[in-house]
Amino acid sequence: MIITRKTSIPKCEIKIEENTIKQANPFKYLGTQITSDGSRIAQAKASFQQMKSIMTNIKISIVVRKGLLETFIETVLLYGCEAWTIDERMKSSWEATEMWFLRRMMRIPCTAKKTNEEILTEAQTTRQLITKLRKRLH
Repeated sequence: MIITRKTSIPKCEIKIEENTIKQANPFKYLGTQITSDGSRIAQAKASFQQMKSIMTNIKISIVVRKGLLETFIETVLLYGCEAWTIDERMKSSWEATEMWFLRRMMRIPCTAKKTNEEILTEAQTTRQLITKLRKRLH
């Protein structure tokens, strides 16, 4: 499988002796659907929405909810990241996704005039997703 942002997926032919290996798209690996468009962010957001009642519950401490985010959501998001290349576009997309999770956990609407730094301070955290991604790559 070739994972790309392009709308048309390039054809890849791999031959071993006389046998041609076919491309599989999508396929399931360890219970997760792997697609050629690399939709990990969408899958992580869907996982977050499934746990929305817990993740946005202000009766549960933010520390516990951040632990749940790390355990259940970030694992979906970072699955297979060892094979990725990080560029600036991807980095900004991941940072936006991290803030998307935090804003919803803190119940802060996008229309609220709060900077990302204010939200990070309020959540008593720092940006960690890119750091975790880089650690897994090395």
